[in-house]
Amino acid sequence: MKLLGAIVAGGAARRFGADKGAALLGGVALIDHVARALAAQCDDVVIVGREWRELPCIADRPKGGEGPLGGLNAALHHAATQGYDAVLCAGCDTLPVPHDLAARLGSGPAVVEGHWLMGLWPAALAEDLDRWLGCQPDRSIRGWMRHSGAHMVPVEAHLHNINTRQALEEAESEFRPSRG
Repeated sequence: MKLLGAIVAGGAARRFGADKGAALLGGVALIDHVARALAAQCDDVVIVGREWRELPCIADRPKGGEGPLGGLNAALHHAATQGYDAVLCAGCDTLPVPHDLAARLGSGPAVVEGHWLMGLWPAALAEDLDRWLGCQPDRSIRGWMRHSGAHMVPVEAHLHNINTRQALEEAESEFRPSRG
């Protein structure tokens, strides 16, 4: 399966109060942690909703401000047009990304229980998500999960959802970056 890794990073980070993707955890930017983890499992990695160093950037679809589904939609369309079978998606603020996430999620659609943006989505869902966003006032990822039949997969590891400075401090006290 040809897999595209997508980091959704277009949010305003209001609760964090600064650019959370650039915030350092163990001396490494959050986005870079996620990019490394996805690169180890995917054929290519893109960032959605912002620019970041050498990563290819794609814009939210159909426009900015659609929330996480706008990022996922952009990634699915990019994957579909570039010949990928599926998208392994993660936000820039949930760590650590399991090293075997793609294998755990199977063929998708599937998400990590409690971390619904972290998931595996077949590229064939691109047009369906376009239609969903075009007619649904509900922009919740849970609504899309129900519509698409995504199943939730438990992950035993403790994942940090870093939406505040306090959450970053808590993650820092527990996080041990891998060497190598």
